Amino acid sequence: MKKIIYVSLLAVIALACKNETKQDATEVLEVEAVTTEDVTTSIYPESITKVFNAHGNIEQWNKMQTLSFTITKPSGVEKTTKDLKTRAELIDTPTYTQGFDGETLWINEKDGKAYNGKPKFYKGLMFYFYAMPFVFGDDGISYTETEPLIFEGKTYPGILISYEAGVGESSNDQYKIFYDAETGHMQWLGYTVTFGKAEGSPDFHFIRYNNWQTVNGLVIPKSIDWYNYENNVPTEKRNTVEFTDVVLSEKVLDKAMFSMPAGATVID
Repeated sequence: MKKIIYVSLLAVIALACKNETKQDATEVLEVEAVTTEDVTTSIYPESITKVFNAHGNIEQWNKMQTLSFTITKPSGVEKTTKDLKTRAELIDTPTYTQGFDGETLWINEKDGKAYNGKPKFYKGLMFYFYAMPFVFGDDGISYTETEPLIFEGKTYPGILISYEAGVGESSNDQYKIFYDAETGHMQWLGYTVTFGKAEGSPDFHFIRYNNWQTVNGLVIPKSIDWYNYENNVPTEKRNTVEFTDVVLSEKVLDKAMFSMPAGATVID
């Protein structure tokens, strides 16, 4: 984002030498606008900056240290707690706890119930979908304008998000943000799934973001809707995921809460 800086120049009344005639004050008291060259104030392109600003701005997001939220599933309540700086994570459910301390991923089964999920795939997954659009302010991301999405007669401008090689677990993943042209609010996310694959995927899945709440000055999801899709276009709603007990805070968590407990299993 670029802006013009206006500098107000206030000329002071100069004291003339005794032998010189005093100048009229109106000749030396001036206020003028001086236009300097454009100064870049954002490292992000204008389109994604517009989206960030509509949701409270990236600077406010960067002040936050902790995010937690709860999802109610058929198997019970799942609570995610995230350190936003280290990306350490704790996912607690009735049958297991999954943790990541920033280096080690671990699973702690409860009551002898075997865990049959995919911890590497699930690590950070719901956090990533929830923390839209601000996760797209991370390092190693490039932004490109893409074709708009037209849904039910409305056109949403698009931004293609891609990653530098080696960034994240699946750097071949691609995302598309589609936003309201007037308000800047994010409305849709298109995403590919390439986890465990050597190459990217041409198929985009779709989530609709149209139910927001404001927490600590930031506009973040209250619920999101997964949609069926055909030919890389969303069709009809498939299911809704609601987020409750949301906490977004500048408080730094004790790192010990992410440490692997005795009896847990390291995931290589």
